[in-house]
Amino acid sequence: MQEFLKSTEIIDWENPAVFELARQLKAATVEETAKRCFEWVRDNIRHSWDYQLNPVTCTAPEVLEAGTGYCFAKSHLLAALLRANSIPAGLCYQRLSFHDDGEPYTLHGLNAVYLPDFGWYRVDARGNKATVNARFTPPVEQLAFKLNIEGEADIPGIFSDPLPEIVNILRTYTTYDAVYANLPDLSEISISISPK
Repeated sequence: MQEFLKSTEIIDWENPAVFELARQLKAATVEETAKRCFEWVRDNIRHSWDYQLNPVTCTAPEVLEAGTGYCFAKSHLLAALLRANSIPAGLCYQRLSFHDDGEPYTLHGLNAVYLPDFGWYRVDARGNKATVNARFTPPVEQLAFKLNIEGEADIPGIFSDPLPEIVNILRTYTTYDAVYANLPDLSEISISISPK
């Protein structure tokens, strides 16, 4: 479980601002602390594409300072806040259709948090809007997106660090629209899934 608690270059919970926010969000129980961290990131960090915002962020401190990030970046901040509160947290990915009708597909980033009463539980802090209603309701998952069509999939596994290809995209492109135009699909990353 140690790998899901460590502070890293991207999931940097030792950054003073991140650590201080994590302390402010701490509650009496693991579950309540996890819920508070999730809801804070979901509701206070604006999704880069939804709000058409720059700069492009990647690390937890960058996301917190800028107040914006893509789903991937928001998941990095959430993992950092959870880990700073000694709650194991990892990264998960889904493959989703851009327009809910087949190709093109893209990856979507979310989190898994380890809750003592439930085990690993996935949450999605990308930010709610008219078509998205993600909630913290363990043991039932209420993620931002459901898998609706052939080709969409949950990527197996919980990752302690972000996929290098995701970090590369968030480091290479400097505007929200350039990131959007270059969001990766499975063919561009080093993991694979079996057909649905």
